[in-house]
Amino acid sequence: MAELKCILWDVDGTLADTERDGHRVAFNMAFEEAGLERRWDVATYGELLAVTGGKERIRFDIDRGGMPEMPYEEIAALHARKTVHYQSLIAAGRIPLRPGVRRLLEEAYAAGITLGVSTTTTPAALDALIEHSLGAEWFDRFAVLAAGDIVPAKKPAPDIYNYAMEQLGVPAGNTLALEDSANGWKSAHAAELKCVVTVNGYTCGHDFTGADLVVSELGEPDGSAAELLQNPHHLVCHHVELKHLQAILDG
Repeated sequence: MAELKCILWDVDGTLADTERDGHRVAFNMAFEEAGLERRWDVATYGELLAVTGGKERIRFDIDRGGMPEMPYEEIAALHARKTVHYQSLIAAGRIPLRPGVRRLLEEAYAAGITLGVSTTTTPAALDALIEHSLGAEWFDRFAVLAAGDIVPAKKPAPDIYNYAMEQLGVPAGNTLALEDSANGWKSAHAAELKCVVTVNGYTCGHDFTGADLVVSELGEPDGSAAELLQNPHHLVCHHVELKHLQAILDG
């Protein structure tokens, strides 16, 4: 029996539905500010999510003709302005946590389970979400905040998960990942981690073959239920609890 000792959380789409009403809106604000005509609508941004990383999405859109050519320095500056706008949206309370996230975080922290973040979002965007949606005390409660360009290869490469586990000194066999997308699931799987996927409107059609549990959300005891979309361990739950994560590790 492998004891659950560590949970590593993805951020965008997992902790909060940040993509459609957060990052997308912030990108468009940065584009307008820079005098660009390009706007990413909901469907277009859904396509771009197949590309991991904000600067990488801008580059991809340029390469396919959606935006005018620009050097990397301009792409980086545009992305930096996008991050500023995103922080403002977070501070304004526009992006709440997903159902069950705070509950499961609190339960895991109280149980002495090591908690960390493994994300491709920028450190500044992560800091804004923690401060305004979770609370400043979580800067200390998360044992590692692995974010952005801290590793050379972004998801679906396993680098960000491997980095977090190295920093924490925890083995993959005692660690579980929480993700929302196919790229995230592939990243966790490549790092030899068990993985629970909580889908959202952008990722519900992704292929999660091999994932250990796929749910609509984590759910709340007295509120919304977690619809079990892919359940190879035959778990029975209204909402996802620590005991279910432990059962997944048990295999």
